[in-house]
Amino acid sequence: MAQQNMDVVRGLYEAFGRGDGAAVLAAMDPGIEWNEAENFPYADGNPYIGPMAVAAGVFQRIGEDWEFWSLDIEHMLDAGDNIVVLGRYKSKHKQTGTPLDCQFAHIWWLRDGKAIRFQQYADTAQARGACGLR
Repeated sequence: MAQQNMDVVRGLYEAFGRGDGAAVLAAMDPGIEWNEAENFPYADGNPYIGPMAVAAGVFQRIGEDWEFWSLDIEHMLDAGDNIVVLGRYKSKHKQTGTPLDCQFAHIWWLRDGKAIRFQQYADTAQARGACGLR
């Protein structure tokens, strides 16, 4: 089961990287609970419940606000029904022109091959600064 969970999460990041939003959303349970890091620019909708809420409240806004958004994965840690992913966001804000290169940690909870919960931790000060927020 642990390898299957690693494969699901790895597949999510690969799909995101190639812009395949449908595949990303398909890997989520219909009742997924998604939480952005406290004070992150998109945490205002926490918790996002369901793939469509994540798509509208997080992914769509990333596309609107940033010239590009990449996730450089440094480590994926197998914790059974949980997968921890460590890496860096790299981006450039459309409005401010400010680049972003900040660390993140993602925790995924999985059940029956689907992501049921997500928690982001990130350098919120850097992300807010790149958006021109305090």
